[in-house]
Amino acid sequence: MKHITLFIIVLFTTASCISTKSTLKNVDDNAPTPTLTKENTFVITNFSTDKKYGYEKDYPINIFFRNSKDETINQQRFLNALAGPKGEKITYTKLESCCPFPTKRSDMGAGFLDVYELKWEGQKKPIVLYLNIYEKGILMVPFGLSLKK
Repeated sequence: MKHITLFIIVLFTTASCISTKSTLKNVDDNAPTPTLTKENTFVITNFSTDKKYGYEKDYPINIFFRNSKDETINQQRFLNALAGPKGEKITYTKLESCCPFPTKRSDMGAGFLDVYELKWEGQKKPIVLYLNIYEKGILMVPFGLSLKK
């Protein structure tokens, strides 16, 4: 409900900013549905070599959800599978929803990216990742991060 209200407000204030063509570069409708570990995190086997993957709004991590009950659980399943570069335990905070884009997977025809800040002990500067719950894509560990052991 929060996303719908936010969307309507943004739509009326920035309707001219929403393009009719998506700028997302890594959507893959044929991507396999991720499986879960015993710890209820996604099984991720691929590591991105693209420094833009997840770090730029046009290259978000596409974490598709099936219905509104899965809206944030899949983000948690993804983020809880990650660790810092040397296996450090990460913490994350959702900063905002931003960057409207057109999608056929929303009743309103548009979606938003969710922006998360990741931190770990010894880190100099937190990192920011863009997550997309509306589209599918191959899930990968973003460049510079690792998997939780």
